Amino acid sequence: MSLRDQIAFDDAATEARVAACRDLYTHAETTFAAEQAIARDLGGQWHGDHGCFGFWAPELLDHRVPDGDIFLEVLRPIDQLDLTRSHQDVRFERAYLPVMRHEAHVFCVATGLCAGRREVIGDFYALTWRDHDGNWHRILDPLAMSLPFGAFAPAELYDVEGMQNGRGDASYWESLRRDAPHKFGPVTNILQLHVPTATAGGTIANLTRLYERLAERVRNDLPLEPADLLYMNYDAVQLLPVEPTTVYETGPAFWQESESDVGLTVELMRPDTTNWGYDVVISGMATVNPVLLETGRPDELVDLAAALHTFPGKPKRLVFDVVFGHSDNQGLDALNGHFFAGPNMYGQNLDYQNPAVRAILLELQRRKVNFGADGVRVDGAQDFKWWDAAAQQMVHDDEYLQSMADIVQEVAGTQYRPWFIFEDGRPWPEEDWELSSTYRSVTETQRDDDVFQWGPLTFAHNTPFLYTFWLSKFWRMREMVEVGSHWISGTSNHDTLRRGTQVSPKMNVNTRLGVTRMEILDKAYDNPVVATLTYAALPGVPMDFLNAAARASWGFIRNQDDKYGVKVVAEEAISLKWQVDEYAYSIPYNFRRLKELGFETRGDLARFFEFLPALVEVTEYDLEEIAKLLTQVDPPLAGPARYDVATLKAIARAWMDDMHDYCNVSHAFTALDPAQVSFSHALRAFRQERPWLQGNYGPGDWFDYMRPIDGRTVFAALRHGPDGEQVFSIMHMEGKSTGDIDPLAHGFPGIEGFGWELALRTPNIGADYGGGPIVLKDSMALVYTRKR
Repeated sequence: MSLRDQIAFDDAATEARVAACRDLYTHAETTFAAEQAIARDLGGQWHGDHGCFGFWAPELLDHRVPDGDIFLEVLRPIDQLDLTRSHQDVRFERAYLPVMRHEAHVFCVATGLCAGRREVIGDFYALTWRDHDGNWHRILDPLAMSLPFGAFAPAELYDVEGMQNGRGDASYWESLRRDAPHKFGPVTNILQLHVPTATAGGTIANLTRLYERLAERVRNDLPLEPADLLYMNYDAVQLLPVEPTTVYETGPAFWQESESDVGLTVELMRPDTTNWGYDVVISGMATVNPVLLETGRPDELVDLAAALHTFPGKPKRLVFDVVFGHSDNQGLDALNGHFFAGPNMYGQNLDYQNPAVRAILLELQRRKVNFGADGVRVDGAQDFKWWDAAAQQMVHDDEYLQSMADIVQEVAGTQYRPWFIFEDGRPWPEEDWELSSTYRSVTETQRDDDVFQWGPLTFAHNTPFLYTFWLSKFWRMREMVEVGSHWISGTSNHDTLRRGTQVSPKMNVNTRLGVTRMEILDKAYDNPVVATLTYAALPGVPMDFLNAAARASWGFIRNQDDKYGVKVVAEEAISLKWQVDEYAYSIPYNFRRLKELGFETRGDLARFFEFLPALVEVTEYDLEEIAKLLTQVDPPLAGPARYDVATLKAIARAWMDDMHDYCNVSHAFTALDPAQVSFSHALRAFRQERPWLQGNYGPGDWFDYMRPIDGRTVFAALRHGPDGEQVFSIMHMEGKSTGDIDPLAHGFPGIEGFGWELALRTPNIGADYGGGPIVLKDSMALVYTRKR
C-alpha cells in the first residue's frame, strides 16, 4: 500500500484547530495572549493516533499564495534508514496533504502517520507551497522535536509523550509535586561542560554512561580515580547549548534530494559539524543538536537528566544554556523574515515585539526545558532589545526576560519553575562596560528573589595570569562580598578560558604560575588559590569549567565558515602560543589534518601563523592577495606546495577540526595531578557542607588584602556561619613571597584566641604543615575553621 493510501487528512479535526485559532484572535485579551495559546499547537505533534501540524507562515500572505497551492509534505523512507551511518542514499515515498489556515497560521491533522520513537524512525514532514511558475518551496518546522539531519532539513514527527512516559527519573519529579508549581532555587556549585569535548565519544549518550558508571561506583563504595573526581561534588551540571547550530556554508548539506524514475532519493549525511554551541539559528531550539546524539534520538537528553536526577546520595540538577538573544545569519535561510529585526555583530537581532515571534520563542524555550532541566542559564541577556521609535534608541526588553523566568514547565506530571541565571553585562558593548556594568540589571528588575546573574569575575574579559590582575579587581571583589550572593562566581568558564588564549604573550605575564605558557595558562584557570577564594571566601554560586579543571585546552571551535573561516583562524592563531607545545603537537593523534597538509612540526605551523594574521590585516582580508603573498615568502613556508584560496580555506578547516579533537578532556586524564584534583574535590565538599557561604557578608565578616603590599597580593577573609562556625582563609594571589608569617598571629581582626583547626591547604603546601609560621608564595592558600 502506498503512502498516499495509508495517510488521510482529518477534515473535522483540522477545522477545529482553525476555529480555535480564529476564536483566540477574536476573544483573547491581547494579540500576544492569542499567539501564546496558538503556539502550543504549532509544530508537528503526535496525539494518540493523529499527527497534528501547525505553522506560523506569514510569508504565504506576503506572496499571496492561495489555499490550493499549500500542502503538508510527508516523506516516508522506503529503504532502511540508519541514523548511526555517516552516509547513505535512501529512497522516500512522498505524499501531499491539504491544509486549512486562518490568516498567517496553517494547520493540518492527519491519520495513518508514523511517529518516531527510541526504536522507530518516524515520518518526515514540511509545509510546502507552489508558486505561479510551478516551483515548489519548503517551509521548515522551527518547533520540531526531532531533527535527525539538522535545522535545514525536513523534521521528523516524534512521539514526545511516549518519550516522557519512559523517563527513568519519574520518581524524582513525583517527589517535587505540590498543589502549586515547584520552584527550584540555587544550587551550591555548578560544573559547566561542552558535550562534544566532555568525553572521548563526545555525545550525550557518552556523558550519560559516564555518570551512570560513577553512580554505580558510588553505590558500591568503589574507589574513584582522579579523572572521576573531576565530575564529582557538584550539585548541578550545566551544558553548553545543545541546540541545532549552523551548517557548512558551502555544503555538503546533510539532506540532498534527487528525482529519478524510481522516485525521490535523498543523499543523507550524519551531521558532523564542530561548534562550541552558541552559533544557533533559532529554528529547532526545542530539540537537540543531532551532532550530539549517538543514536539520533532526542531521548538521549532525557536519559542524561535521569542519570543526574537519580545519582546516589544527592540528585544532581541539570541546567540548560539557552541562546535566544541572536541568530546566526544562517537563520535567515531557516526562518521567515518576520522573525528578524536587523543585523548585529553576531548575525541577526530577533523581533521580540512581534507577538507571534515572541510567543514562538517562549514556546521553544518551554518545550526544550521540558526535557527535564532544573535550571536555565540565559546567554547574552543584554542582547534582548527592541527599537523604541519614540526615543530613537534600542531598549532592553526586561519584560521578555521576566517572561522567560515565568514559564511553568511540566515533567512527569509535575509542574515547576526552573532556577534562572542570566548573563548580562549591560551596558556592553559600550566601551566603558567593564567599569560601568553592575552585573545586577536583571536581578534588580525580576520579581523572583532567587534569580542569579554572572558576576564580574565570571564575565569574559578576565585574565588571572597577568600581574596586578587581582589587586586591580579588588574593587569588584569588594562588591562581591557586599552584594554577590546572587552572582555566579569563579574565573573558569567557556568565555574566560577562550579569551585567555587570545591575550598577547608579550603582556605582563605572571611567570610564577609556570615555566611554560601552557603551564601558566592551565594553572591560571585551575589555580588552587583562586578556587579557595571562590569556594571558601566569596559569596554566590561557584562554577567550574570542565576543560579548565582538567587542564585541557579550549577555544573558539566552529568549522562551518567558508567566507570568513580564514579570518577567524587568523584571530585564533595566537592560541597556538598558549595551548600547544612541540611535544603536544608531535603526538600522532594530535593535529593530524594539519600534518597531512604539510605542517609536520609545531614550528612549521607557528611560522605560517606569524604571517597569516598580519596579511589578513594589511590586505583587509583579500584571500587572493594573501595566498599570493604567502607563496612569495622566502624561505618558503612549510605546508601545501602551493597556496591559493582553496588551500587557505582547507587549512582553516583543518585547524578547527584538529583543535576540536585536541580540546577533548579525555586526552588530559593521564596528565592529571592527583594532589590538585583531590584538593579541588575536597574544596567543593567544604562548600557543600557550608551552604551559608553563598550569602553576602554580615556583621563581623570581612575581606581585605595584607598591607603593606610589598610586591605581593595576599587576600584574607573571615566568615561567620549561623551555627557559630568561623571560616578564616588567607590566599596568596600573586607576587613575591610573604616571608615567615603565622597567619593566625598576624593581627587579622576577629581571629584572636584559640580553637582554630586547619581545614584545607593548597597542594603546593607540604602535607606536614599543620599550623604555625609559614612562607606563603604565589598560589598558596590556607583555610581554618573553629566553632564559637
